[in-house]
Amino acid sequence: MKVLVINSGSSSLKFQLFDMQSKSVLARGLVDRIGVKGTSLLKFAVDKNKEEKEVQAGNHQEALETVMQCLVAPGKGPLTSLDEINAVGHRVLHGGKVYESVLIDESIKKIIDDCSIMGPLHNPPGLMGINAAERLLPGVPQVAVFDTAFFQTMPEKAYTYALPYDICNTYGIRRYGFHGTSHRYVVRQALQLPALAGKEKKAVALITCHLGNGCSITASIGGKAVDTSMGLTPLEGLVMGTRCGDIDPAIVPFLQKNAGMSADEMDTMMNKKSGLLGLTGISSDMRDIEEAAERGEDKAVLALDIFCYRIIKYIGAYAFAMGGVDAVCFTAGIGENSPIVRKRICKGLGRLGIVLDEEANEAAFGREAIISSPVSQVLVAVVPTNEELMIAMETAEVTAKTD
Repeated sequence: MKVLVINSGSSSLKFQLFDMQSKSVLARGLVDRIGVKGTSLLKFAVDKNKEEKEVQAGNHQEALETVMQCLVAPGKGPLTSLDEINAVGHRVLHGGKVYESVLIDESIKKIIDDCSIMGPLHNPPGLMGINAAERLLPGVPQVAVFDTAFFQTMPEKAYTYALPYDICNTYGIRRYGFHGTSHRYVVRQALQLPALAGKEKKAVALITCHLGNGCSITASIGGKAVDTSMGLTPLEGLVMGTRCGDIDPAIVPFLQKNAGMSADEMDTMMNKKSGLLGLTGISSDMRDIEEAAERGEDKAVLALDIFCYRIIKYIGAYAFAMGGVDAVCFTAGIGENSPIVRKRICKGLGRLGIVLDEEANEAAFGREAIISSPVSQVLVAVVPTNEELMIAMETAEVTAKTD
């Protein structure tokens, strides 16, 4: 079975083609600058052969047409015919109360559209990618894999905000959570770690830390999410590259009244000008922050302290809320590649019985590794995420059910 995975952004279309028998990637790439004045940029890779060129892509359908041409290009593409594509999996940010990956029909497209108010940067382009794939691959099953679906197992006490109940019901205000595809994949991989082999799977308590430009932490028991740090939108929770995470909500009306900021200006500031970038004025990239902190730049040192402290607080809270934790897993760009951040976090979790193996931690870059000491009471691991493969697996499962 061959599954094409599509991740549509406002001006980009990322893709990977999987052979599900071997779970191998046959091709990958993206079309960037879609609809932007001038030419778009195509990046296409098969094995070690990479191609980069300017193309004309005024919309997502034209971008996908370009991708299709590359997939079947004689001598270059991995396919001889587009008929070899058995299903298409789409990454969709917000699915509201949809609790699983689903075959796309008009009712699902309406849900995606309705949820655009909570995912304005992601849901509309996701829908454009779906419509383009339907037109270019008629009759091929299209599957929506929602970032929010993994968190539908959370109990009501975890997802309900203490606002008037009727208002929450009327406007769909609740904790939805994001990065669900990543957390689902990492939880699946973590439950297969040999170090957890002696534990009953349905009782294993995990805390997964997706730390990248966007950051979130999820608590799960037996592979099912019980709490997560992001909320109605991806703004809540941890300090991120450009997002502020948790703040006193009264700050919003305070700045509107005293600084004359509009609602849109507040939204832009909190989502795009805060976090590591706002604290330092240097960068939203943790690598730049670590280098600046190493040089002794005060704002960078403070930003690194705040970033790690917030994570420590969430891990500690989730550990006690679950009545204990068996393993903490780090993933995504920072989680997989920053020994400095992992060390700082683990040092702050000593009261949980976490003991870091510093040599293993320093050696763990972008690969699966146990980084806790054998004497640690809680397993600590680096588990690389693979959202595209997770989408492909979900798509294959949904398609199999409908055959």
